[in-house]
Amino acid sequence: MSSPAEFYNSLPPVSKAYGTLCFLTTAAFQLNLFDLRTIALLYQPVFTQFQVWRLFTNFFFLGKFSINFGIRLLMIARYGVQLEKGPFDKRTADFLWMMLFGAFFLLVLSAIPFFWSPFLGSSMVFMLLYLWSREFPTAQINIYGLVTLKAFYLPWAMLLLDTIFGSSIVPSLLGIVAGHLYYFLTVLHPLATGRNLLKTPTWVHKLVALLGWGVQSNSGVRPNSANTATGSVAFRGRSYRLDR
Repeated sequence: MSSPAEFYNSLPPVSKAYGTLCFLTTAAFQLNLFDLRTIALLYQPVFTQFQVWRLFTNFFFLGKFSINFGIRLLMIARYGVQLEKGPFDKRTADFLWMMLFGAFFLLVLSAIPFFWSPFLGSSMVFMLLYLWSREFPTAQINIYGLVTLKAFYLPWAMLLLDTIFGSSIVPSLLGIVAGHLYYFLTVLHPLATGRNLLKTPTWVHKLVALLGWGVQSNSGVRPNSANTATGSVAFRGRSYRLDR
């Protein structure tokens, strides 16, 4: 059985970095090292006082140390890690781009007053959960030892639990919407048309290389030279036939 240090060191880079930042942010808050108002997503000081850090820091707060905080952190450690080690294996730049795209889309949605939330960390976690549920739809999940269901339905079950426990469902729902948009643009649309509308930018590849984070073996949808005549594409290591 591995030690906590060995487990931590075995985590893939992006999920490890995000989970660590979320933990350290909450720890620093609990130690009264900063005021939450200095990192919250408040658009007025962003544009009038150039406090642009708010566009980033709001994603790192998952709440005070609590059961809910622990659940969200475990979701990163499980679902984020399984995504990064599974469908995004050797595609670190693509995984980072997925999170950056999700963050940008969540910021746009949160600019609408009805959807605004001061912290979008839970939304980001739900985006990871939604994408994991689409990549592993038939996995069996046991919720608190009470209910067993397929992973495909897990985001909606967690949304229901938020409602039962009196939490706002808006941040979680935004994460589901962001996850579905990414899944549509990078999986469903490419499988239907053979075109990827959301390719990972070169600067993200360069950033990953600069940080020394993993290996990038491919980038989204690529025509397979052996199958081009038959109308199929290679995607995430698998070959799909496209209807013309």
